[in-house]
Amino acid sequence: MRRLLQTFIFVVKTRARKWRKMPQTAEFGSWKSPITSAMVTHGGVSFADGMTQIDTAGQEFADIVYWLEARADENGRVVLCSRRLGADKCESWTPKDFNVRSRAHEYGGGAFFVHGGTAYFTNFADNRIYAQKSPTSDPQPITPADKGWRYADGQFIGKMDRIVCVREDHSGIESGQTKEAVNTVVMINPQTQDQVILASGADFYTSPKVSPDNTTVAWVQWNHPNMPWDCTELWTAKLTPDGVEEDSKKQVELGDVSVIQPNWSPSGELYYICDSTKWWNLYHRKSDGSHNAIAPQEKEIGGPHWIFGNSAYAIDPQGSGKIAMTYGGMLEIFDMKSQETKKLDTGFTSHNGISYSHDGYVYCVAGSPVQFHCIIRVNVSTGKTDIVKESRPMTVDKGYLSVAEPITFTTAEDKTAHAYFYPPKNKDYEAPADTLPPLLVQIHGGPTSACQPDLNLKHQYYTSHGIAVLDVNYRGSTGHGTEYRNQLRRNWGIHDLDDSCYGALHMANIAKKVDANRLAISGGSAGGYTVLACLTFKDVFKAGVSRYGVAELEALAQDTHKFESRYLDSLLGKYPEEKQIYFDRSPINSVDKLTVPVAFFQGEDDKVVLPNQAEMMYAAVKSKGIPTAYVLFKGEGHGFRKAENIQAALDGELYFYSKIFGFEMAETPYKMEIDNLPNA
Repeated sequence: MRRLLQTFIFVVKTRARKWRKMPQTAEFGSWKSPITSAMVTHGGVSFADGMTQIDTAGQEFADIVYWLEARADENGRVVLCSRRLGADKCESWTPKDFNVRSRAHEYGGGAFFVHGGTAYFTNFADNRIYAQKSPTSDPQPITPADKGWRYADGQFIGKMDRIVCVREDHSGIESGQTKEAVNTVVMINPQTQDQVILASGADFYTSPKVSPDNTTVAWVQWNHPNMPWDCTELWTAKLTPDGVEEDSKKQVELGDVSVIQPNWSPSGELYYICDSTKWWNLYHRKSDGSHNAIAPQEKEIGGPHWIFGNSAYAIDPQGSGKIAMTYGGMLEIFDMKSQETKKLDTGFTSHNGISYSHDGYVYCVAGSPVQFHCIIRVNVSTGKTDIVKESRPMTVDKGYLSVAEPITFTTAEDKTAHAYFYPPKNKDYEAPADTLPPLLVQIHGGPTSACQPDLNLKHQYYTSHGIAVLDVNYRGSTGHGTEYRNQLRRNWGIHDLDDSCYGALHMANIAKKVDANRLAISGGSAGGYTVLACLTFKDVFKAGVSRYGVAELEALAQDTHKFESRYLDSLLGKYPEEKQIYFDRSPINSVDKLTVPVAFFQGEDDKVVLPNQAEMMYAAVKSKGIPTAYVLFKGEGHGFRKAENIQAALDGELYFYSKIFGFEMAETPYKMEIDNLPNA
């Protein structure tokens, strides 16, 4: 009997092995993956500006949440959407010939707001603000045409029937009378389209917020050469239907600090985020004029002001004293009355774009390493979390998903830097014994920005094909406190290069998880600069890809938009007084040192980093006989929005690595011309 049972078990196990699909053995990089470039762009959306909004008119409208969707399969068009609590489906508001995007500061953001059931939005094509009363009604313009004005961060003032927002005036540039746009805070009469300036004189303004009693307006302002993460000021002024009184007051006198995202409580007390503790923390200005940090932590709430409309906290409009906030990405409720903090377990690990409804719900954009971004609704009392809208359905088997592993490593000068490592992952394949994968080091833009470990199909595209990814938060990145962020001051082109190289070498020589002979680096915009500089000035990477990256720093200093026109003062040094630094750190001036293959992807209409930078670098590399490629996408600006171009850039990059590192792709949906390729 015992022998019969053993025989039965043996037969069952043998058949199970046959039935179960065993992984194929194939070299890293050659794995066939269901995560294609088409999957990256189709079947899903991205939540543009990362924001949610609740109607400001009160309880009657509390059960509807609004957000923006960027749709790659509609050429990157941005659409306003909403969903009512209990409704079966979401509604799209934006007609096909409209695109909800602001062009203020070039990067935009803060492109819509809602009041009394009417949505107000900035249209990308003509920069006018439109009012739309329902998802099926036609939008009506409420600002003048052909003025050269751009708008962001709007708020409707119910008692006055006015709109307060930031206005960026480009008319002087267009007429040749001024070199820069003029930024102000204005009040708009939506009936007559008349506008009154509320605040002017500073170089930049953001986040105008009117108090609940409609008597006071607060805003943030700053001047060249500061960026909003360097030194900003919080001001207030008394508001009337005709404008402001002459007693504007600076509310924060703390020196060289970054103040962002002001807001008012229902009782009229002012809140804001400030980094005077060396971390962006939430502050409260009491009625007696004193300021205090709310539950200060060595974590950060909020992030750098690259776009308008950021919201890292929200105050209960019912006056309970509860504040929803996101320290280190996690959602918390702080009770001003009990001074206690309650962490909310939503099942997600990042939360952004916070709004708080009159009926006790918090809405936000949430993500995690194993779940795509979603709009979620959280019941503050019970903690119950519901998904309002998924950015895309979870159709990918987890056997193809690589989960980010946080990495801390020692870099130059015995300093510490941070990254996320994504090992290759594909349930259908295993690599030959004793082999290691190529490593793709990804460099975020900014450079004052950060990468996050949320599920990102672009990373998964590579890891599921057998390429490891290291996403680096080099010194100067956000999320690790002010001191870490400020280490990049005067050190762009030094610390970012060191940390990228040390991170790659850490994974190859210390962790021993990747092939030291197949290290590649990739990045866009400022990340593209780090790519080109690493390939030029360092001897670590064997190939690289630059997407709309900076090659000549002097050209960037001389010809870029107002928002970043003095950014390099802090990253490199004052121009032109210290132009030698710009020359020395520009890859284009040392192309003789570049000896490894590099490919370039560029938008033809890019106004931030002009195409001539990529073209100069490409021509120089090509003339040296080094393998290189240049792809120019028509109709694209700074960053690619059209589905076909996003796909081409992804597939083209992998194709480039396959030719340089010598592995065969399982499929080649896009072949681009590579110059100077041996045996081509």
